[in-house]
Amino acid sequence: MDSSRKSSGKFLRNIFSPLSSLFPRWGEKSYLSLDIGSSSVKMLEVRGENRALQVLSAGIVPLPADAVQSNMVQDSESVTYAIQTLVEENRVKATEVVTAVPGPAVIIKRANFPAQDMQELRETILSEAGNFIPESLENVNLDYQIFDRGPDSGIVDVLLVAVRKDVIESFLTPISDAGLSPIIVDVDYFALENMFELNYVSNLEDTVGLINIGARYSSVNIIKDGRSAFTGDVPLGGRHFTDMLAKELGLTESQAETLKITGTGEGRQLEGAKRVIAVAYGQLFDEIQRAFSFFWTDPGDHIGSIYLSGGTAQIPGLASAMSERLQVPVEVVDPFLSVTINRQANHEFIRQHASSLAVSVGLATRRPGDQ
Repeated sequence: MDSSRKSSGKFLRNIFSPLSSLFPRWGEKSYLSLDIGSSSVKMLEVRGENRALQVLSAGIVPLPADAVQSNMVQDSESVTYAIQTLVEENRVKATEVVTAVPGPAVIIKRANFPAQDMQELRETILSEAGNFIPESLENVNLDYQIFDRGPDSGIVDVLLVAVRKDVIESFLTPISDAGLSPIIVDVDYFALENMFELNYVSNLEDTVGLINIGARYSSVNIIKDGRSAFTGDVPLGGRHFTDMLAKELGLTESQAETLKITGTGEGRQLEGAKRVIAVAYGQLFDEIQRAFSFFWTDPGDHIGSIYLSGGTAQIPGLASAMSERLQVPVEVVDPFLSVTINRQANHEFIRQHASSLAVSVGLATRRPGDQ
């Protein structure tokens, strides 16, 4: 694949050493993608690759509020139980797992190096990485992606990615304890990019913003010229909407969550909900604009469209309100646009939770040894 087209999502392949068609070959291997978030574990079992990717089963199991905090798994037993529940309830046969660490836990740096042969360049990157990563290299797993500026530039762009070993271990332990084998660890930013690349290939020439609204934070990945140009996070997510509704309207958490997603209610409650959500919209949009401002360093920079994912993306009116505020077309992503859903899978569940499974789809594109 041409290096200028290569997705920067194909990262962290070395973080953990690995211990096509509509009618797949008999016995074709299946894989499990697990998106371990702060509010739930989202799972897809898949087989096939690229545009022959086929979903065999899907599921989401909620987590206790304190299971994942500060971008690490804090309650490993709860996460293990959630994974085991997903495997048993969906009769999953796959045992090899692709997972991700949260973007805010990852150190991402860009650097320029003189063009050299690949072995020399690798040695240069590894010897110089300590000048760019604000952590002891002994405490992190390091990976990188090389982008060639062109045969005559004499310079290559390198994206360095580092994650603390204890962060990675906190996500791998519950997977192993559930009797599964983690084979690839990615970053949720880049998994989202892979999902987009799989389903919206005709949009890769545009500059687009991918925003995944999680429970506690929202990740931002701006794609320019077919590759990631900016990644960041916003310290607000769907839980902020729920908490505001519960506090302002005197609702339980469950009532507030239902009101948030459905947008239905009666009389004063509905009017109050609209007012509270409008305030929450404004706070979220302010943070997104602030994140975008770090990208808009060139007067020519312009985001042509925004694609939303995450459970909160389904709030009625959110996409249109964001479009009006940011003056950019905004739509909720369909992560299954180019993915086949097996007839035995729960189509209704998958469609109902499609935007929540966007990162899981991106993870499902990964295979051992890919580039």
